Amino acid sequence: MLEQRRANRGTENQEFTSDFSALMAQVKEAGLLARRPGWNTLRFVLLGLSYVVAFAMLFLIGESWWQMATAVVFGILFTQTAYVAHDAAHRQIFTNGKVGEWVSTIIGNLFIGLSYGWWLKKHNALHHANPNKAGVDGDIAPGALIFDPEDAQGLTGVRKWFASHQGWFFFPLLTLAGLQLHVNSIKAIIKGQSSIKRRWIEGIFLAIRMIGFPIIAIWAAGPLIGSVFFIVQVMVFGLHMGGSFAPNHKGQPIVPKDVKIDFLRRQTLMSRNISGGRPMGFLMGGLNYQIEHHLFPSMPSVNLHKVQPMVREYCAQKDIKYTETTLFESFGIIVRYLNRAGLGQADPFDCPVTAQFRSR
Repeated sequence: MLEQRRANRGTENQEFTSDFSALMAQVKEAGLLARRPGWNTLRFVLLGLSYVVAFAMLFLIGESWWQMATAVVFGILFTQTAYVAHDAAHRQIFTNGKVGEWVSTIIGNLFIGLSYGWWLKKHNALHHANPNKAGVDGDIAPGALIFDPEDAQGLTGVRKWFASHQGWFFFPLLTLAGLQLHVNSIKAIIKGQSSIKRRWIEGIFLAIRMIGFPIIAIWAAGPLIGSVFFIVQVMVFGLHMGGSFAPNHKGQPIVPKDVKIDFLRRQTLMSRNISGGRPMGFLMGGLNYQIEHHLFPSMPSVNLHKVQPMVREYCAQKDIKYTETTLFESFGIIVRYLNRAGLGQADPFDCPVTAQFRSR
């Protein structure tokens, strides 16, 4: 198991290795790493029924602007489906790795319009292994937004002005996040990215999804309404997806590439939990327990709320900062941080983190 290998991996400071090993022992004893087949069966059944209802709405409402409500339903439904693909990719659902890969491939490409092979490298290999690490974690790579203040150095003109105000554009840009996922997936398939093991299968599934769904929408609602329906659906999907992933790391410490931090502290200090309990867990697919998810990525998401008290208490014992805010507080942190980063101002959390671990 991935978490066990990390727990047993040697570091320059054996005490830090023992820290995670001791926590892992508690979690294993509590049985929280065991898969939940009953729960996951229920998830698949509910998702299937939801798709039946959503497509029934699409065809029964017909050529009416009420289809915008259907577009919102599909945007939310695709996000909930993405959560299942996310969990399967982390091997939370199936003991057989091949089965998990195929399920994630089918769900990701055929239902969501997201390349599984591309996403697996971006999310698992880079982000989970090095959250918020400059030059490694693609989630903080410079693009439309700048997350690392160093990337703002040397900007001029309109680009400089936009970067200094980028926090206020954060939410409008989230509406394009779904489109960005689709485009990046298509580009990765065309280029033949090495992490995509089943390029032709993913390409066929992705083509069916990206061509077929708009055609169905136009067939059911007419050319104009169907086209607007598809645009609204993509915007809602991006807003929901981005609004679920961004609060967990954006505005947390950014670690320079040369800094080495042990696994327990790396995953905890760079992550932020969102309060709100089980209802928030449904809204965010369990990603509101981001610290616990990063520490135990193969733990079923439905168990994360059970392990949270153990992790919080353990962090208090080890004097490790455990960050949890409300959803709206996290958005405020993100907006303020983005504006500071766009001005090239140093990360206010950076100094204590790098000072503590730069020599390790």
